[in-house]
Amino acid sequence: MKYRYEIETKIGILTLIEKEGKITTICYGKEKQEIPWQKTALLAFAQQQLLEYFAGKRQNFSLPLELEGTEFQKKVWQALQKIPYGQTKTYGQIAKEIGKKKAVRAVGNANHNNPIAIIIPCHRVIGANGKLTGYHGGLEKKEFLLTLEKAL
Repeated sequence: MKYRYEIETKIGILTLIEKEGKITTICYGKEKQEIPWQKTALLAFAQQQLLEYFAGKRQNFSLPLELEGTEFQKKVWQALQKIPYGQTKTYGQIAKEIGKKKAVRAVGNANHNNPIAIIIPCHRVIGANGKLTGYHGGLEKKEFLLTLEKAL
């Protein structure tokens, strides 16, 4: 069974979705799916960790995740989770790390389709020129998250 819960953060509403004891989704705004709204123990724990992150008191998350995507996407998302707090990598660096150095655009696409925002830190991926590039939540949110992380 899936459950969803919405929380208010410094960058707007986040919708958290749990399925069978694992987080499957954290997305910006209200999720339009017909999933029962319920604050389960796991969703409350996720809320606590996210609010600690936004308060500058948490750099790592300890939540059970269920990655739903292709094998390639899952490799990218696992690589993203290894980017240290407050640091960035380029799409090309991620492509090399997963053994697909020419798959830069595919890495960008997987990054765009990341279902678990913030916890899988796709906001830490930047262009080869060091500039901020596309972000599913919008560049202003990406800039906010990177600034938050650099402040500590």
